[in-house]
Amino acid sequence: MAKKSFKPGEMLSPLPAVMVSCGSGSEKNILTIAWTGIINSDPPMTYISVRKSRYSHDIIEKNGEFVINLPTEDLVFQTDWVGVKSGRDHDKFKETGLTPLECEKVTCPMIAESPVNLECRVVQKIELPSHDMFMAEIAAVHINEELIDPKGRFMLEKAGLVAYVHGEYYGLKSKPLGRFGHSVMKPSTRKRKAGERRAAQRQKKRR
Repeated sequence: MAKKSFKPGEMLSPLPAVMVSCGSGSEKNILTIAWTGIINSDPPMTYISVRKSRYSHDIIEKNGEFVINLPTEDLVFQTDWVGVKSGRDHDKFKETGLTPLECEKVTCPMIAESPVNLECRVVQKIELPSHDMFMAEIAAVHINEELIDPKGRFMLEKAGLVAYVHGEYYGLKSKPLGRFGHSVMKPSTRKRKAGERRAAQRQKKRR
């Protein structure tokens, strides 16, 4: 298979496009971040890389906390808008109609319209040439109740989440292609799982 080489670049996709809320009072703000992810399990830790010139950079550096808010397809306009406008010139909560909601562990607000919110406390800042990476411990997680089934399983596939691919936002509504570990699953387990899925589908149709 033929390949074509390019100069080094940020060619890692898809990425999670998230709205990050920070600050408080008149200083509270929202910015869009695509450079984020999970970096540790115990304790659960994440990171965001923020360009040094961004208005929110100094707010996060000063307060040492932020909230990662996962957007949905219905929030793509707001997600993009808060990413291209500056908090120096705009009250982003007011102008987007997004609702600031009080957090449990940090003083900055979460976004009520987002189905999943991660409260984060900065534990380390790594200075890089264009960005600073804020490594943070996840202090609390909030999920909309309608996305939790009776057994306590998170049904994030129903949230309508989005990803960011080379300048475009894409909805994640494709059917599942396989669970983690499905490639090494025993035939008996695969058969049982298939039966459980069929039973769940029948139950859903009866509702």
